[in-house]
Amino acid sequence: MLDLPPGGSHAFGTGGSEWIVVPLSGACTVEADGAVFRLGGRRDVFSARTDVAYVPRDAELRLTAPGGGRFALAGARCERRLPARRRAAEEVPVELRGAGRCSRQVGNIAAAGDPDFGCDRLQVVEVLTPGGNWSSYPPHKHDEELPGRECVLEEIYFFETAEGPGGRPGFGYHRLSPSPSGRRGTELLAEVRSGDAVLIPDGWHGPSVAAPHHAMYYLNVMAGPGDTRDWLVSDHPEHAWVRQRWPEEPVDPRLPLFPVAPSAEERPR
Repeated sequence: MLDLPPGGSHAFGTGGSEWIVVPLSGACTVEADGAVFRLGGRRDVFSARTDVAYVPRDAELRLTAPGGGRFALAGARCERRLPARRRAAEEVPVELRGAGRCSRQVGNIAAAGDPDFGCDRLQVVEVLTPGGNWSSYPPHKHDEELPGRECVLEEIYFFETAEGPGGRPGFGYHRLSPSPSGRRGTELLAEVRSGDAVLIPDGWHGPSVAAPHHAMYYLNVMAGPGDTRDWLVSDHPEHAWVRQRWPEEPVDPRLPLFPVAPSAEERPR
């Protein structure tokens, strides 16, 4: 995470990792591999999609923020060196996932299976959950290789929560519990606020619960060692039935949280 003042900059060598620059607030310029990408940014994560930039391994990256801002640098070790490039905000696919109080909005910045913005290992999506809703639900896991059903992915959740009147801070909760195939037996039930991150080495994760009247944002960063770049998950057997109810329920009418063109795609998944 980079918090930069007006005119601030940050530079580093990408080493053996590929990176995606995601503006959370403010605009920036990304220089890498002889290219210059201007990312228009946004006021905050609850107001709009954003331009992003991909920077390959073995490169020098410099990020400059003329007006200042907050920026996420999402990276993962990789093998292939792919070209640096920009993805415009309007090119980021948006889907409305779930239904009822499980409704959320997903911006697929660099999702598995996206033919238009591929990476070697890295997967990056951002999720917006209206206040009072449960997201990352039913709980799921991706900590073992089950061909066609599940793949190993480590994951990071980075949270932002919408403020209340007068700038009162928002909050939510996140759950992580051991799975039979998990190596570490990680257990966590944590209050999360803006700037908090939760690491998911293995285990069941979810729900992420947004407090009433405080929308929740989280940036998901994932990568795994498999031969193919997939997103295959197993739902918790005690809660998997929840998905079967979604076709009978409407999507939360508060979604999408901001105008999306073309219209957001609704998927009961």
